[in-house]
Amino acid sequence: MKVLVTGLNGFTGRYLGSELESHGYDVVGLEADLLDATALAHEVFRVSPTAVVHLAGVAFADHHDASDFYRVNLIGTRNLLAALAACSARPDCVLLASSANVYGVSGEALTENTRPNPMNDYAVSKLAMEYMARLWLEQLPVVIVRPFNYTGVGQDDRFLIPKIVAHFRKRESEIELGNLDVWRDFSDVRTVAEVYRRLLEIAPVGEIVNISSGRSYSLREIVDMAGSITGHTLLLRVDPALVRENEVRVLRGDNLRLKSLIGETVTFRPLEETLRWMLSGSS
Repeated sequence: MKVLVTGLNGFTGRYLGSELESHGYDVVGLEADLLDATALAHEVFRVSPTAVVHLAGVAFADHHDASDFYRVNLIGTRNLLAALAACSARPDCVLLASSANVYGVSGEALTENTRPNPMNDYAVSKLAMEYMARLWLEQLPVVIVRPFNYTGVGQDDRFLIPKIVAHFRKRESEIELGNLDVWRDFSDVRTVAEVYRRLLEIAPVGEIVNISSGRSYSLREIVDMAGSITGHTLLLRVDPALVRENEVRVLRGDNLRLKSLIGETVTFRPLEETLRWMLSGSS
């Protein structure tokens, strides 16, 4: 099976590429710009993938230009689907990465049936992408995943846990963060890559699937956990510039649909294990 992975050189893409190759798949990255519809169509026709995982997009919620979310996450995805639909050989599965940010509500065990309520441009662009993608269901075997937070070695330090890890590794005396009393559902990127592969293999067409551990951690718990691992103490300070308006206080996913599709065999690593890996700096 030849799998086209957009965003192959990105954080998630690198782990997914390794996961797929270790299971015998031929992995190809996308070279064309998602916004260049003509070049994209030519490349997709040339590659003729048997499966696609679409990871490329603008993923940092505080990205400086909100219009980029819509150009890349929405229009870029539409260009990709149009190119795939025009191919003579239809792929077996087209896995599109959305985001749990589409829920936009504070809650425990959010299910795929929870009514979306996006609270920022990034989340709106992802939900709009989902609605647009459903227009292609008669032509393409689309599966949409909504990953909750996940992390690992190599994630950009702009994201929360890599920022905390970097401060501990440098033995900094303090760290400035935004909202301290928030809880998030964190998975390990290696587990997410495995889940994506397994969903590709069963291709549950038309499904929306949460990718979540089902366990939430507060920001304070994460800092305390890293402190216990390293034996180092960080003073927490709140930077008002990092405090987001309408911050969702608790975001934890229900993963029953995922387990019903791929079974109970996938192990969501405890966050402490992921933190130890990140703090060690090993790849």
